Parts: sequence; structure tokens; C-alpha cells
Amino acid sequence: MTEKLEERISINLFNRNYTQRKVITNFSPKRQLQRPTFKTMASSTQVADATAKQDKITAPYGSWKSPITADVVSGASKRLGGIAVDDHGHLFWVESRPSESGRAVLVREADKPGEEPTDITPKEFAVRTTAQEYGGGAFTISGDTVIYSNYKDQRLYKQSIKSKDSSPVPLTPDYGGPVVSYADGVFDLRFNRFVTVMEDRRVSSTNSTTTIVAVGLSDKSIEEPKVLVSGNDFYAFPRIDPKGERIAWIEWGHPNMPWDKTELWVGYISENGDVHNRICVAGCDPTLVESPTEPKWSSKGELFFITDRKSGFWNLYKWIESVNEVQAIYSLDAEFSTPLWVFGINSYELIQNNEGKNLIACSYRQNGRSFLGILDDVQSSLSLLDIPFTDIDHMTSWNRCLYVEGASAIHPSSVAKVNLDDYGSKVVDFKIIWSSSPDSLKYESYFSLPELIEFPTEVPGQNAYAYFYPPSNPIYQASQEEKPPLLLKSHGGPTSETRGILNLSVQYWTSRGWAVVDVNYGGSTGYGREYRERLLNKWGIVDVNDCCSCGKFLVDNGKVDRERLCITGGSAGGYTTLAALAFKETFKAGASLYGVADLSMLRAETHKFESHYIDNLVGTEEDYFERSPINFVDRFSCPIILFQGLDDKVVPPDQARKIYLALKKKGLPVALVEYEGEQHGFRKAENIKFTLEQQMLFFARLVGRFTVADEIDPIRIDNLD
Repeated sequence: MTEKLEERISINLFNRNYTQRKVITNFSPKRQLQRPTFKTMASSTQVADATAKQDKITAPYGSWKSPITADVVSGASKRLGGIAVDDHGHLFWVESRPSESGRAVLVREADKPGEEPTDITPKEFAVRTTAQEYGGGAFTISGDTVIYSNYKDQRLYKQSIKSKDSSPVPLTPDYGGPVVSYADGVFDLRFNRFVTVMEDRRVSSTNSTTTIVAVGLSDKSIEEPKVLVSGNDFYAFPRIDPKGERIAWIEWGHPNMPWDKTELWVGYISENGDVHNRICVAGCDPTLVESPTEPKWSSKGELFFITDRKSGFWNLYKWIESVNEVQAIYSLDAEFSTPLWVFGINSYELIQNNEGKNLIACSYRQNGRSFLGILDDVQSSLSLLDIPFTDIDHMTSWNRCLYVEGASAIHPSSVAKVNLDDYGSKVVDFKIIWSSSPDSLKYESYFSLPELIEFPTEVPGQNAYAYFYPPSNPIYQASQEEKPPLLLKSHGGPTSETRGILNLSVQYWTSRGWAVVDVNYGGSTGYGREYRERLLNKWGIVDVNDCCSCGKFLVDNGKVDRERLCITGGSAGGYTTLAALAFKETFKAGASLYGVADLSMLRAETHKFESHYIDNLVGTEEDYFERSPINFVDRFSCPIILFQGLDDKVVPPDQARKIYLALKKKGLPVALVEYEGEQHGFRKAENIKFTLEQQMLFFARLVGRFTVADEIDPIRIDNLD
């Protein structure tokens, strides 16, 4: 994987401006387009600005100037790769930095207010695992030691966290390349070892072997990891009880995904460290369809976990070991966990108050937002905590303090320290420790706040959900005769969920006069198993119909311009984008980011984790053909721009190239941008910026009927320039 930055060279040819990008072979002149008049749309939820309406500048939607530039967006695109607290209460986190080509760094919080956090990871290292391609769970802290997966060679390393100058020490063998990955590990102090999930791709890169192994922590020699649990296709959450006598884990096999059907097992650890006398705790009853997840041992040796049996919602349970039965702790039509796309999910924490009473700090999703609460499992009562976040991902704890990953409509992805009272029932202090965009509040007057909408689908009596962001800019307004263009976003997964939180890439559009809607089509998570399973055997139908229905709903309610509906999405969202453009006539242009054009090709080439995923989503061989946009190029009727990473192993580059060549041959306006060194999702700041700007300019040129205020050098659009 090359880390070299893409080169941009400006040249002049025939008195016209061109832009060359090393990974792009397309060139084109910059054009100025006509300026019609537009209508502004007010929103009661919009952040107000002191500027009076009559003092605003009247200009077409899409042409407004905004300080939320593509540079601001790309610079604010830091990703969080997990949080942890050491034995002294110091917070650590992994952040991925676009300014360093997406390098992931372990960081320790500052000792005193006003001081800078400390980087723990040496510059030649990066904390990231490629297990199951999506990674997660790349580091674990115990005492003064951190163990992490190094991105370049995928080996495990041990390092002291006392000093930033300490050197990492390898723990696993060097196999001559990044062919063996590790994730989701825990310390086993009884045997001085590290127990972790291992993915071995030495024999096959597309059909790897996954096991739970033990890695010795001795400094004397590096040995082959010892296999503790094997035989199934996938494993996650190896968790050892406080005495080191039992281990719990989650496993599942093809064709299931971890949100379809999994099994929770407990094994007893012998004197020589082997796992024996295995017991299936949940998921083995053929009369129950469930997907247990997130096992966790209490300090007293009780096993807690989350599953969606009976109700169809992920709720908290406890294992009664003496009779091998499970007991519901608290039942609610809400999701207390999320789909296992990445390792290391941590949706709840076991804590104690000053009376020594065991409590469960937990988060759940209901009606499009997150809630944080304290659960008393003895009394089966839940008390909500009042914090500014409306969205919560993960958490960790130390004493009566919670560290919560969260966000809201005005808070970008952040980590907050939440101090509780002595009884663990109320918040006494809330402080943000880390932010993906610490300077974002300076743009607050430009923010468009999300409106949760529920709209009818094509199935009578069935609704779906989305977050709608109206145009918002304190300086500009449009004329009353026009409605704004719409950018509809289709999320990836497709078993995932979009959330109504501050995303500067969305604000980039809305502050320039676009309306944006982010759709949770049928098949999304956050609404229970029944909603999630709407997509089974209907991928390319339900998601496409729901996106089209959402666009029509906004048109019918006078929110957006029918003639300027655009759609974009990445990965599975890219497939939904291409399918909507191939099989429907709702949208006038689209942008596919590392999207799927040929379902059969995806099934043949994708990695093991998802190799049977689309069988459940698509169905028969005829369905594979009928729902692949590449087989129906003749039905495409509008312009498309495609973006693709050349190192993508989830959706290989041939997907984008194949549909690009077909659409180019058909004569439609089309452009393809390929990035060297990018995988599934773009991590380099310059590529994030370029992708955002080129989408904006592409839509403006093809359907916008306005001039973009930013100075953007266009790429060539085939069959147009």
C-alpha cells in the first residue's frame, strides 16, 4: 500500500484550465453555468443567526459561499478507533488522522488542562487491524502495558504506556507480510498470556481461518499462538472471568452474519490453559432465532450479555450458571447493541456505587436517537442520565466515571467524561475530552439541524425513516420562486444505520444551499429485527424503493426541487445508488463511492466475512442477474461519477471500472476517479477533499443550473467535455 500523496499538477492547454491528478486520466475545462432563481426553505430547528432576513443576500440555492470548506471537512475527518482507561484512570484512545494518510495513533489524555495529549505510538507504527477487513478492537490496556496490532505487518506488539519514548516489542511471529491479523484481545493474567481472535490468511486470502488463540507475553522468545477455540467460521468477544477459570465467546458460521444468528459459549480453562467442558449459553436452541453479543463478566463472576431473542430487540440478559438458563434483565423495544461490523463493540459497563451495589451503565437506540442510562438488574429498573449527546457508540468506565463516545446535532464525534454521583444515578459533571473536530462550533450559525422524518414506503401501511437537513446559511437566502436541489444519501452495510449527528460533510452541502436527506431504508438497524430483515432476499428492491419514496415524499411536501434530485452512497450505499439509477427514474444524477455494480462479481471476489452475506440479501441466480446494474446499462439515463480505492478488497476496483466503461460506451456523462493507496473508504485528507469537491461540481454542472462559489478545478466528464 503506497503512502505517497497524490500529485496535482496544473497545466494550460488551448487557453483552458485543466486539472491532472496522478490517479486520474480525465481532464476537462471549467465551465460557468446559468443562474436561475431559487426559493429558500425555513426550518424551525435551524440554528438562528443575528443577521436579519432582509439583510441576507439573495442568491440561487447551491451557489452560496460557506466557510465550511472541503479543507475544513477533510481536516475534521478524524476517526475514533476505540477508547480505554488504565488502572490510574487515564483515558487512551486511537485516532485515525487524514493529515497523516489515515495513520491510526494511540493517544493519552493530557495530565493537566491546557496541556496537549501525548502520542504513545511511534511514528513508524500505526494501531490498526485488518481482521475481517473492517478491523476494530486493535488495542488492549492492562496495568502499564498496551498490546496492539501494527497496521503494516499486522503483528501484535507490547509497549509500556508510562513513557512515550518506550519501544514496541513484537509478540507474534513474522510471517513475511500482513497475512495474519489479531483483534478483540484480553489479558489472561493467570497464565501471563494474551487471548485474542486470530485471522490466518496464509493459505487463502479469501477463505481465511479464524480461531481464538493465546499469545505468550514472555520476553524470552516469540512462539506460535496456541489455539484455544476453533472449528467455526467466525469468533468474537473472547472474555475471561476475573479468576481466569472460564472464558466466554461468540461464534457463528456461514451463511449467517453476526446479526442473523450467533451462539454464546462458555468454556472452562484447565490447569495447562486449555479450554474444555464447553457449554452453549444462548443461540443453540433451534426453536429460537437470536444473535447474542457482547458477553461480559462481572467482578463477582456473573456473565452478562445482549441478545434479541423473542422480542426481536437486542436487550440485556444474565446467565444462570447453575441451571444453564438465561434471565432477561430489562425488556424494552430498543436496541442495546449494534451490528458486529467491527470488533471491540462495548455498549455497556458494569459499575459499582459507593454502597457496593452492582449497576449497569448502558446505552440504547430508540426512535432515531440514543439514550444513556443506569440499570439496576436486581430491581429491573432503568434511570436515564441527562447528557448533551443524542447519539452514543461505545463506552468504558473507571470508578464512578464513564467515558462515552457520542455526538449530537451540534457535537461532532467526541469522547466525553461523565462523572456520576455516589449512588451512580445522576450526572454531576460532563466534559468533552476528545473531538473529531474541536473547532466545529465556530461554524454553528451555519449548521442545519436534522429533522427526523417518517415516510410511507411502497408497501401499504409500512413506513421508513430518514434525517432531513434543510439548506442553512446566515448570509444567504434564495428567491421565493425556487426550491433547493436535494442530495439523498444511502448508507453502507446495508445492515447499518445513519444517525442524526453533526457531520461537516453534510454541512458542506447545506451551507451552500443544498437540502440533504440521509435515509434509514428497510434493512437498517436501530429499529429491531423485523425492520432489519425487510431486506432479506430484497436487496436492490426495498432499499431502492425506500430511497425513491423518500425523495418523492420531500417533493410532494414542497421541500425540494423535483428536477434536481441527486443520490450518493458508499459501498452498499453505492450499490443502492447505481441500482436506483438503473431501475428507477427518480434521480437526475448520482455519485457512487466504492459501490457494487455486479453482484455476481462481488460474491466471487469479496472477502470471507461477507462471502455469503449477499446470498441472504439477494436470493437466486436469476435475482443476482436481475438486480445487477451492470446487466442493464441500457436503462441508465442520467450522469454518474464514480470514486474507487485501488487497494479495496471488499469491493474490488473492477466493479467501478466495469460500470464506467459500459456507461461511457453508452454515451452517458460519466467520470471515474481512482485513488492509489486507498482501501474501502477513504482515509487521506487530500482524497476526502477531492471526492467532496468533485461531487459538488459534478452535480452543479449536470443538474444544478448554478455556479459553485468555490474555486474547484474540474476533471473531465466523458461524453460531456
